[in-house]
Amino acid sequence: MPTITELEGLSVKVDDVIYMPSLDAPADKPHPFVYFISIKNDSGQTVTIQGRKWVVKEGSDVIVVEGDGVVGQTPVLEPGEDFSYNSYHVTKGDAVAEGAFFGKTASGDWVFAKIPSFELTVPDWV
Repeated sequence: MPTITELEGLSVKVDDVIYMPSLDAPADKPHPFVYFISIKNDSGQTVTIQGRKWVVKEGSDVIVVEGDGVVGQTPVLEPGEDFSYNSYHVTKGDAVAEGAFFGKTASGDWVFAKIPSFELTVPDWV
């Protein structure tokens, strides 16, 4: 396994989290949330985002989601560029999500940027 280091200047921001009851959700996880994420490359290196790992905590349950790319893409971020996207997650109830994006620099080094923790809170009116 290669060494993976946190790249100074590569950052992730959670732009918004919205409860979206109009989205399809299974009966056992009836609460859909859309989240909006931005990955910003303020480092001096070109980075290709290769994958992500999410950890979602719902009460005593912990769900780990790992995969290649970001919403089916492997964005290449030159210094000063950013990449924004949205996706969604369904929950049984209130949850907290966090994780990391993993990438590779043009020189072949593996790097990561932490996804800050954010809450998926079911509104009182539900």
